[in-house]
Amino acid sequence: MPDHHTHLSASPISPALPPVHQPPPREQLAALGWNDRWLALYASDAPDGAEPGRILRHDGSAVLTGFASGTRQVPLRPAIPPLAVGDWIVVADGAITGVLARASLLHRADPSTGQQQLLAANVDVAVIVCGLDRPVKAGRIQRTATLAWDAGALPVVVLTKADLVGGADLDAALASVREADPSIDVVAVSATSGNGLDDLSRIAAGRTLVLIGESGAGKSTLVNVLIGGDVAPTQGVRRGDAKGRHTTTARELHPLPGGGCLIDTPGIRAVGLSSEAESVDDAFADILELATGCRFRDCSHAAEPGCAVLAAGADGDLPAGRIESWQRLRREALAAELRADKVARRRHEKRFARLTKEAMRHKGRRDGG
Repeated sequence: MPDHHTHLSASPISPALPPVHQPPPREQLAALGWNDRWLALYASDAPDGAEPGRILRHDGSAVLTGFASGTRQVPLRPAIPPLAVGDWIVVADGAITGVLARASLLHRADPSTGQQQLLAANVDVAVIVCGLDRPVKAGRIQRTATLAWDAGALPVVVLTKADLVGGADLDAALASVREADPSIDVVAVSATSGNGLDDLSRIAAGRTLVLIGESGAGKSTLVNVLIGGDVAPTQGVRRGDAKGRHTTTARELHPLPGGGCLIDTPGIRAVGLSSEAESVDDAFADILELATGCRFRDCSHAAEPGCAVLAAGADGDLPAGRIESWQRLRREALAAELRADKVARRRHEKRFARLTKEAMRHKGRRDGG
């Protein structure tokens, strides 16, 4: 990954970007990410007369799918499990007969229902898009990075609209991202000048990227600039609070002229966790590394003596608030696990009831004594 303080001084990319084009039929699947892994999975159990395709857009009752022969709609059947943009499907006689085993699956908890919402499948990199026309939120970055690790994707932060801020403000934003998660790579870009876009193109080469961020953060603009055409509608943000209007209404996959694929997504206001607690740990690898030096193996890093994590925080080696963020997200992930797993929830409730009874017995003996 290039040095993030130097890439903004790179020469702007030429405004004469490659035109939008559809690859020839024989190259269509390769342009959508088809490789030996998918070929092996497909060849293992595909029926005669079938063909593989990748879902480009979910239209409710049908999915727009890219095939070697071109792009067309494929109807959904009730027997098919929920599908996501980026899925590879097997189609025979105009019907979906199978879904190739996913390499990754990005999902979140729907804030309105609490149910799991599929965002994108078979993504390699989750691009956390933050506009520099508004405050960069450390908690949002940590939450989205947790979703990425849980999905099996690499999180990368992209700071858009870098032309709107000065050098000191940009340095402060970069420092804020690194404090939120020192392990995440960050790229600052300007769609206006082209600075930083070469770095993002290198990240995308041969991979599938999904853009995640608030409305108005600049996701659709990034899609248009990287593809070289107006394939994603864009609108301005509201004056005063820099809030964006919901321009992208559906997740959609676009092949990139230089190789790789980009999935644009509607703006997400709330990043609800439906991840496992271990995925939160992945997003806080620095804390886990420090925890190996704790005196007690089951240290909760709350108030125990000999806690290496708390010591690092007190010494300033760990950014202020990072421990609290880790514990808060871990609690949320554990709660999501319990909601999703009825057996685990009942086990937790029984354990809590047993501990409450034991506490009451101890209190009764203490009061009686």
